[in-house]
Amino acid sequence: MGTLTMTTVFDRLDASLDLPEDEAAVLESVRRLATEVIAPRAADYDRREAYPAENIAAINELGLNAMFVPEEYGGIGLSYSVYLACVREVSKACASTGIIWATTFHGMKPVMDFGSEALKRRVLASVAEGGVGALCITEPSAGSDATGMKTRFTPDGDHVVVDGGKTFISNGDIADHLLVFGKWSEIDDPKGAITALVVDKGTPGLSVLRKEEKMGHRAAPTVALSFDGMRVPRGNVLGEPGQGLKILLASLNKSRPSVAAHALGIARAAFEDAVDYINDRRQSGRRIVEFQGIQFTLADLATDLAMCENWLWRVARMVEAGATDFGVEASMLKMRASDLAMRISEEAVQLHGGYGYIRDYRVERLMRDAKITQIWEGTNQIHRQLIGRSFVRK
Repeated sequence: MGTLTMTTVFDRLDASLDLPEDEAAVLESVRRLATEVIAPRAADYDRREAYPAENIAAINELGLNAMFVPEEYGGIGLSYSVYLACVREVSKACASTGIIWATTFHGMKPVMDFGSEALKRRVLASVAEGGVGALCITEPSAGSDATGMKTRFTPDGDHVVVDGGKTFISNGDIADHLLVFGKWSEIDDPKGAITALVVDKGTPGLSVLRKEEKMGHRAAPTVALSFDGMRVPRGNVLGEPGQGLKILLASLNKSRPSVAAHALGIARAAFEDAVDYINDRRQSGRRIVEFQGIQFTLADLATDLAMCENWLWRVARMVEAGATDFGVEASMLKMRASDLAMRISEEAVQLHGGYGYIRDYRVERLMRDAKITQIWEGTNQIHRQLIGRSFVRK
């Protein structure tokens, strides 16, 4: 009975998306891919810390990159809602595969919004065909405070010379196109100097310093990059020099709901695994799910998960309606979804008892994967500050 109640509640929530027929068909195809192809490989990729090439190839066979690229640039331009739903489904099956795919959107969405026509036609056509993207913001001395970045852009005729480096860059060693943020050398203002430009794979002066060994998301590459006299065509600059902070904030507002969808995929997987386990496992002659204290825990987790997923779809509708002022809503979503992913995965491990601590059960991996969602795309402490600050009267 417990499993039936869970399924009914979350099925009704998913149905509330009310997607057009073509988008509903895409989502159903992604669900089948996630369940039948991606999920069975996830544990092995995680154990070997190996790039999930077969999963990415399967995603490309479905043409999933094309869903978020506008039609005029070779994509099919589906809604933000169905994109987020697909991120959740892929991440539920394999968080590493989910973040590899979602990071392409995070890095390339600003190109769609702010790139020149020539840049969009070249880069987005590549992305629609399966090209991988990366978003390069973080530096050793500039994490949540991006204004502290040291990477320098120096104009030189028709080119820009890039010097510096980035750290903790998802997809950094496999990306076909990297969106890099740095400071324009001719602008003194630390905020006003921030600029964004696209760097293509194989550009001389671009090198990978190291690949990080991580707690979770072990199959998703995270690297440190170096830029040493790297010459980039001036046409690769997004907007004008000094517009980077505006581009950065706009890109984060679009990527944070995506990170939330990724976290909610982890949360949903952990919740479902926990419910399945405690319906089967017995203690003292009773199924674990029959103990009242356990039912109270399930009630709290299910309610919070349903409410958070509902907020995900609300923010998606705001974006689709053309809203530009939704930074607080995006921060609320990212913060709560990632906190919930960590909480549910931790409870799932606890409910599995000793089995939750060994690799034979997926919840061990889900708990490791959940932790970073509270840290990247702005730590949750920063998001709490942003949300709280919004209520300070001017």
